[in-house]
Order: sequence, then structure tokens, then C-alpha cells
Amino acid sequence: MQEQLIEQILETLTLEEKSAMLHGVTFFRSGAVEEKGIPAVETSDGPMGVRNEFPGDSWIPVGISDDYVSYLPSNSAVAATWNRERAYAGGQVLGEEARGRGKDVILAPGINIKRDPLCGRNFEYMSEDPYLVEELAVPMIQGIQESDVAACVKHFAANSQETDRIWVDTIVDERTLREIYLPGFKAAVQRGKSYSLMNAYNKLNGEHCSENKALLNRILREEWGYDGAVISDWGSVHTTRQAAESALDMEMSVTTNFDEYYFARPLIEAVEKGEVSMEAVDEKVRNILRLMLRLKMIGPESGERKQGAYNIPEHRESIRATAREAIVLLKNEDGLLPITPERLEKGAPHPLTGYRKKKRIAVIGRNAEHMHSGGGGSAEIKALYEISPLMGLKIQLGGNVDIQYAPGYYIPGKKDVNEVNWQETSLERQVNRRKDQEETAEEAKQRQEIENQRKALREEAVALARTADEVIFVGGLNHDYDVEGWDRDSMKLPYAQDQLIEELLAVKPDTIIVMVAGSPVEMPWREKARAIVWNYYAGMETGNALAEVLLGRVCPSGKLPETFPALYDDTVTAKNGEFGKPEKVIFKEGIFVGYRYYEKERIRPAFAFGHGLSYTSFAYDHLQVEMDPERGKELEDAAVRVSLEVTNTGAVAGAEIVQCYVADPVCCVERPVKELKGFAKVFLEPGETKQVSMVLPRRAFAFYDVERHEFVVEPGEFTVLVGSASDRIWQQETVEL
Repeated sequence: MQEQLIEQILETLTLEEKSAMLHGVTFFRSGAVEEKGIPAVETSDGPMGVRNEFPGDSWIPVGISDDYVSYLPSNSAVAATWNRERAYAGGQVLGEEARGRGKDVILAPGINIKRDPLCGRNFEYMSEDPYLVEELAVPMIQGIQESDVAACVKHFAANSQETDRIWVDTIVDERTLREIYLPGFKAAVQRGKSYSLMNAYNKLNGEHCSENKALLNRILREEWGYDGAVISDWGSVHTTRQAAESALDMEMSVTTNFDEYYFARPLIEAVEKGEVSMEAVDEKVRNILRLMLRLKMIGPESGERKQGAYNIPEHRESIRATAREAIVLLKNEDGLLPITPERLEKGAPHPLTGYRKKKRIAVIGRNAEHMHSGGGGSAEIKALYEISPLMGLKIQLGGNVDIQYAPGYYIPGKKDVNEVNWQETSLERQVNRRKDQEETAEEAKQRQEIENQRKALREEAVALARTADEVIFVGGLNHDYDVEGWDRDSMKLPYAQDQLIEELLAVKPDTIIVMVAGSPVEMPWREKARAIVWNYYAGMETGNALAEVLLGRVCPSGKLPETFPALYDDTVTAKNGEFGKPEKVIFKEGIFVGYRYYEKERIRPAFAFGHGLSYTSFAYDHLQVEMDPERGKELEDAAVRVSLEVTNTGAVAGAEIVQCYVADPVCCVERPVKELKGFAKVFLEPGETKQVSMVLPRRAFAFYDVERHEFVVEPGEFTVLVGSASDRIWQQETVEL
């Protein structure tokens, strides 16, 4: 019925009307064909909330009040929960808010693999591990699309750096592509049923992803059977004929010459000249019409489309729940955290007046009060509100604790967003400044002024720390560094934070270190620090969630979805030099990305993949690994059931993330030491025991055979390992396939 209607509509359309549907006529809207009852497709950026409104032909925001929205946790924060339910709930919020704002397509989620910690957009992505990406992207997509809004999964594919992002040629071998960089997208379209997909800016093996027939036609359409809409990243199309021959359906860009887009007048002319077939154009229109039918924009169900909602209390509650689970306790010597009520009790009463002196908490660091929602590139939003860590602590402790703040470090100011519009220059070739470039006299003067300001702020902060009963430092990165369009030039903390932290630890060894950031940083002081907390950008309720964890009102349960190397020089990309280069980047490391590399080379990171502590403790017992009796025992249909008991052996309720890895010790090809193939988050009261079960399908044991061009399982013994982190394996068993 649906396909019949598509054909009926298609027969009525002229070439000009078809072209209008295939390109942007404003920055975020495709062309409508009103005489034929075909509306425009309204899109919006949306990794962390629905973006503010722009006029159709200007990047200066409209500036009215109706586009304030809920600020959602970044995908890195969602991944740190290791909780499929939180990913689904986040998708629900995003989809409902997008629909409430009248959008048809929300440009999310971003699921590119975190290949290098310096990539500027890492905060938008989930993990270095393809399985974790799959398991969280699918429920997020399902949550988004419940509100009759299309998820637009991005960026397809192998988009792992911002340097020269429009033109860099990413060279990836077939096995690496299939095992590491494509699984998330395959799961998104086959299991998540994502209604749309966005191509990446970069070239892949010599051809731009917007016109890459191997990627879009053969893999996406033919192998995976995808019949959704493929939308270009803004400004990623470079030709008319090649892009038209590929399985790209809609062209969007950042410039105002809408009639000159490649799928606009040039497409019409190419068809008239016989350079592009009408059949190719019709296939694209079919995909757009199918998208509209699925969203109930047209067709018999068009009167039943959900209306959505934004800025409602339920959304804020959901965001706070995710933020709580996203916080990762990296280190906690001698139980320094949480800050218990007993530590905050007032002093002894004065013998004459009974006055009891308040305990003083020194909160130091610009990230304690910095607002992050308005930055990051296309992830920027206009947040209804954002609770900072400083505000969260003050809200929850009230007037009985003396909380004093010092910025501690200086951040140079930036121009107002209305003066600088990064979108207008985003198509220019952007390559980071060379480190050996000489400093000008003016730059030297500015640097000295900044150093003087930082010294003064540092001295003020250290003086405050000396007088405080508790010291909490909140630092890390911001969207000057976690940002679209630019990669970081080092893993070191900016703004001389390391020096400040060292001085704080010298005068107050119990200083609690909180890092707010979207990518790993070097922590040269980590052996001295007794408590370190990691907080990805976690949305509008970040401050409340962080305060709850620091004060012990919430037991931390987050785990790292990526490895934190001790030094950038330990990374495989630092060693092979294949990151951040213009023109061409070769993924020489192959499948050995993230923990797969560190374990292969026996390099000890600062904090391993899957690491995260708790205020309670857990015991793993009675691991059983056996062929699943409900699945066939033939290799083609094999499945393995993994079960074990997990007990909360501590004094407080908490959640443990049980991680299941698979190792293939003897194989005809080189394989990682182990790979994540299952996980489960289990919530336990003190003393409670629960049975945890996971089923590992055949593909959990497979590798990609480049000669047969398919995933294969080599018969033999496999080791199944379960633990609380990639470097904390508590039990293991073997199974033979």
C-alpha cells in the first residue's frame, strides 16, 4: 500500500519538483511541492538537544524565546552509563522535543568510533568499541522515532578527525572497516530501523562519502537492504553526476546559493543533458516520500502524527537520571568520597552564644560555574537552564555550609556568537596551527598578560584552599577544545590547570578532583590525588547529579566507554603518526583501536576501558558458559549462554556493570587479546544477589575474512571472560564451537 502510494505520487511530479525535494531551500529545510500536497522536510541539529532557530538564509539566531530547550547529556555521557534503558530514555526525550519544535529529522546520534583522544568531536560520540556503540545506538534511535521524528545517524563512515575534515582521504582496509567502523551503522539501520542516515565529510579510500558507491550503494543499499533516506552532511556534496549516481538522497549545505546546490539547477540540467538518469532521481524521491510516510507527514496516517513536547518536567527528570549514572568515579583512596554529613557538621557551640561555625567548602575551578550548553559547534543549543556544579552543591547543601568559590584559572574571552559564525567558514580547509610556528611580539605580550592573570587567580585559589575544611576542584575542558571543526593539539589540560592542581594538592592533599570534559586528558598528578571524578558533559542537571554523587546521595555507577591513556605518546596514533594529518590519513593500526591496542602492546593506561568505581563492592560467583540449548549447535547458528551471580557485598545500594569479553587464543588471523561482546547493568541492595545472564550469538566469536568477504567463526576453543573492567577480569571459562 505504502509503495503503491509512493509510485502514484511520483508519476505526478515534474523534474523541477523532484529536484526541489532533494536539496535544501533554507539551511534546515528541503523544498516542498505544495500543489501536490508534499511538505518540506524540517531538520535540526540535535546531539544534545534541538538547536535554536535560524532564519532560512542567515546563521544569526532568530533570537526569540520559544526555542529554549532541554539540554541533554552528550553521547559520551550516555555511553558512560552502559545502560541501554538510559540510551532509550535519552532518545525519547530528544525525539519528543524535536517533534515539539516541529522538526521531522533530528541529526543524531553521532556514533563514530573514538580512534584518537584528540578528535574535536569525540564528546558527541559514544565509544572506541563497536559493540558498545551498537548496543546503545539502537535503543536511542528507537526512542527518538517513537515521536514520529526520524533519527539521522551520523557520520557514515570512518570519520575520526576534524582536521581537513572536508577533504582528508581516510584509508581503511576492509577487515578494519567491517569489524570496527561499520558495525554501529549496520545495527542502526537493521536493528534500530533508523529512518535516515548522514554521510561523513571525509573521503573513504579515495572517494568522498557523499558519492562513495562502495559505501552507499553496495554496502548500505545492497548488502544491508536499507531503504531509508540518506542526507548529506552540510556542505559535503562536491559533484552532481557522481553524487546523483550514488545512493545519496538529499543535499544540505551552509551557503545561501540554494538554487546552485548540486541537486538543484545543476541536477535538472544534468538530467536534461542525459548525464544523469531520471531513474536515479526517482529512486531518491522514493526514499524521501517513504521517509514522509513513515513520519506520518503524508498518507492515510498523517492526521495521527504525534505532537511532541519540550521543556516538560518529565524530560528534566530523565536527563537527571542519566546524568547520575554517567558520572565515573576514577579513584577513591581510603574512601575519601563521599563527603558524608558527619564531615559537614558544624563545629562545637560557642560557650557564651551557642554559635556553631559552619564548615567551609572551597570550590575551585572555572568548570565549577562554566556553562557548556552553548558551544561545541552543531551540538550547541539554547538551554532552558543549566545547573553548574557550584550551583548544584549550593542547592543541595543550603545555608548550613559555607561554600566559597574561586575560579583558579583564567580563560581568554571569545567574540560574541553574533559576530563570528563558524558555519560560514566551516567548508574552508582547516588545519591546526603548526607547533613550530614562531610567536609574534603581540602574541608574546598577550601570553604574558594571560600568565599574570593566571598566577593571580592561582594564588587566590590556593589561599582559599588553605582555610577550607573540604576542597573540590572542578576543571577539565570546555567547548574551546571539545568542538566541531578542530582537533586538540595535545592531551594536556589547558589554562595551566596542572600547576594549579599540583599546588592545591600540596596544601590540601585531600582535594577532590573533578574533571568535566568530553575526551581524555593527561593527569600527571593522578598518583597524588586521592579522589578523581570524571564527568562528561551531562546536560542541564549536571550540577545536581554531580552534587548527589559527591555527597553520597547517589552511588556512582558509570564506567569509561573509552581508554584513558596515561600519555598521548602511548596512543597508537601518536606512534604511527596517522592522526590529524591533512589530505590523507592511513589507519595503519587496523583493528587495534583503543583497548585492543593497549592490551596487544601491554601498555598500561591511566584508566582502562570499562573502569569505574563505586561506593560499594561486588562479588562475582558461579560463572557458567555453555551452548544455548534454544539455539542450534551447528556453527552457523551457534549461541553461547553466559550466566553468573553478582552480589553487593558493601553497605550501600549500587549498580554494577558486568562486562563480558571473548578471546580467541588460536586463530588463522591476528585477533585482539579480547573483545567486548556482552554487558549487563544490575542494581543491587546491600547483601543482595542477582543472577545475570547474557547470550552471545555466533557473531560474538567471528572475525571478518577478507578472502571470503564475510564474517566467519573458526572452530575451536574460545575463552569467555567476565569482569568489572577490561583490566579487572574476575572469572573466565572456555567453550568449544
